[in-house]
Amino acid sequence: MVAETVAGCCGTLRVRVYCPDTVHIVEGGSRVFKKYVLETRPQFLTLALVLVVHGSALAAWHGSIHIGRSILAAIGLILLQASVNVLNDWHDWTRSGIDHDTVQTPFSGGSGMLPARDLEPREALILGIGTLLAGSAIGLYLAWAAGWELLIIGLVGAVLVVLYTPVFTRTGLGEIMAGAGLGILPVVGTYFLITGGFDTAAWVSGIPATLLTYNLLLLNEFPDTTADTAGGRHHMVVLLGKRRARWLYAVAEAAAFVVIVIGVVTGILTPWVLLALVAAVPAAKAVTIAIREYDGFEELIPALGANVQALLGVNVLMAAGYAIAALLG
Repeated sequence: MVAETVAGCCGTLRVRVYCPDTVHIVEGGSRVFKKYVLETRPQFLTLALVLVVHGSALAAWHGSIHIGRSILAAIGLILLQASVNVLNDWHDWTRSGIDHDTVQTPFSGGSGMLPARDLEPREALILGIGTLLAGSAIGLYLAWAAGWELLIIGLVGAVLVVLYTPVFTRTGLGEIMAGAGLGILPVVGTYFLITGGFDTAAWVSGIPATLLTYNLLLLNEFPDTTADTAGGRHHMVVLLGKRRARWLYAVAEAAAFVVIVIGVVTGILTPWVLLALVAAVPAAKAVTIAIREYDGFEELIPALGANVQALLGVNVLMAAGYAIAALLG
């Protein structure tokens, strides 16, 4: 413990006492916490949040609001998305070795914490399992509160987290499984959690989210294709080749907006969700660059950024449309 005498105003003296060991522990704990947070790739966990907001706003349009359940659902889904991010990093560093050769971008290539030796593989594994268990525990509670149907959705989501990297990315199913796990399942699951039932609108509303999450994974795979191929991954870019996969990306991106329009025209969705068409601007930018620069690296990075904007934008604007429809009655 150290006492330090400090001159105060008007000639008074103040004594400041502090403990260097305690300060060191606090600072050390802060650094440990920060590296764990960075490993989860927090900048991308926004997706989990906006998907729950999407499903909650849809439920509000149909007359049901439960803020407490929405908050718990958001926390649970964020933990599960963090888990799949961390476990993917752990597997790509310790098992397949993909991250030994991957060149990282701001949007792809993992967190970079393990290659930089900022985190030990054992720490990453514990973090991944811990967030999986915590997210699953919240899911079990919500299923107990809402009904067994939600348990089925939650179990499917947990399986997707565990098997995504070791199985689905090696069998050409990675993108569609990620699209379901961070697309239609959270939207429909949140809707059921709040309303106690299923509705065609929830399934239709979840399709654009699924397609755009599918495309998030698909486009992010273009810069990683060489390392992924060497590491035994068989995602769609590896299977089709970049030249053909770029057209799959373009079709899926356009399909997301077509589904929104069809949902409105058929009366399943409120016309207010057409606000989501604003997100077609970054989507068009992403598609244009991807078609032209599909075989580049730095040239493709603006497309990766626009791709994220389109995904988040559609979910947020659809939620806004449902909120407006709910307020207008």
